[in-house]
Amino acid sequence: MKFVKSFYIHSVFFWYIAILSACFMLSYWVPAIYPVAWLLTMLLLALFLFDIYLLYTVEGIKADRKLPQKLSNSDLNPIKIKYETNYFFRTFISIIDELPVQFQKRDFRHESDLLKGEKREFDYTVRPVDRGEYVFGNLNIYASSPLKIVKRRFVFQKDQMVPVYPSIIQMQQYDFLAISNRLSEIGLKKIRRIGHTQEFEQIKEYVLGDDFRTINWKATAKHKHLMVNQYQDERSQPIYSIIDTGRVMKMPFNELKLLDYAINATLAFSNVALKRNDKTGMIAFSKKIETFVPAVQKLTHLNTILEKLYNIATEFTDSDFGLLYAHLKRKVTHRSLMLLYTNFEHISALKRQLPFLTAIAKQHVLVVIFFENTELEELIASDAENLQAIYHKTIAEKFSLEKKLMQKELQKHGIQTILTKPEELTINTINKYLEIKARGLI
Repeated sequence: MKFVKSFYIHSVFFWYIAILSACFMLSYWVPAIYPVAWLLTMLLLALFLFDIYLLYTVEGIKADRKLPQKLSNSDLNPIKIKYETNYFFRTFISIIDELPVQFQKRDFRHESDLLKGEKREFDYTVRPVDRGEYVFGNLNIYASSPLKIVKRRFVFQKDQMVPVYPSIIQMQQYDFLAISNRLSEIGLKKIRRIGHTQEFEQIKEYVLGDDFRTINWKATAKHKHLMVNQYQDERSQPIYSIIDTGRVMKMPFNELKLLDYAINATLAFSNVALKRNDKTGMIAFSKKIETFVPAVQKLTHLNTILEKLYNIATEFTDSDFGLLYAHLKRKVTHRSLMLLYTNFEHISALKRQLPFLTAIAKQHVLVVIFFENTELEELIASDAENLQAIYHKTIAEKFSLEKKLMQKELQKHGIQTILTKPEELTINTINKYLEIKARGLI
């Protein structure tokens, strides 16, 4: 049975059969071809048996699929396949990797040929758009000799499971730039400081542009030239990422749900905030408080946040903002920065939740983050060529205007806002965080 399962006929073999069939047909009119056709048939049969002997006398192919411990959601994740041949002849191989069912890809194939004892590597990428468990099936390699009559199937590494976590690659990208203080390279703005905070850092020499109110006169008298006190952002401030998991966050953009955009941004932002010595926590809510992670200032705390984010899922119900307010009032007693990821498509939906948002903003610095509908923006930017297109464009402009009115309404009640495209969420969130820290609002 092992032989039968690994035994395949090469597609070239059917061309050989077609040629023999043509010879036998021609022999009807040219009888001299008839014995030649039988001779070719016997030769093909001998080569068929010889090809089986070549492929099955040794275990000719070795292969290994290298998977990362975790896949990163919404990113291109590299997968590496190493393979080599032990055959003494040139080997033609076809690699078919059974990808997880979530990718819905059934045409994966990589063709290659190997010389005697040659080793090679083959890389490809996958882009998951849902968190969860992804099972890679068999790594199938079909080998054939230069005769290309028979193929032998080799099977390696059956059913490997890899979890897909929130975007670890995106987090590492911002992590590197935060450590090297180069966040502006990926679009993060440099925020001009208004005044300064009161956490002392060091005494340094005065340079043009320093605030003269920070001159340290004792140090100036001692060094006989102007010295100033340098202050830094206040540290160890509690910051919470609040994720709405209600039905409004199920809307997809570029194959990724709004919830996953919020989760990826929360992970990257939490890492940056921890590197800047602030406390970070997380809340996920809909009809109930699904997850609550108190704000802690430890780098290892990021693993806790990552595991909690991995298990978050959207609900099909409207979220209870009153419950969120009651939970914050009971559990978060210190003034904190609250980043609320949610979405409002109509101003009436915002006005229903506005009393709870206003109440939260009285006790904390609240930033409401909601999303532009990029598909509507594309429709608005397109040309209207008929009456129906004009109607669609007018409705799209109305919805777009409502988003801006919602932003103004929140700002009128003293609530910070971010209205962002889904793909720019992380950058705009970190920008707002840096702005609030620079302005000393918490």
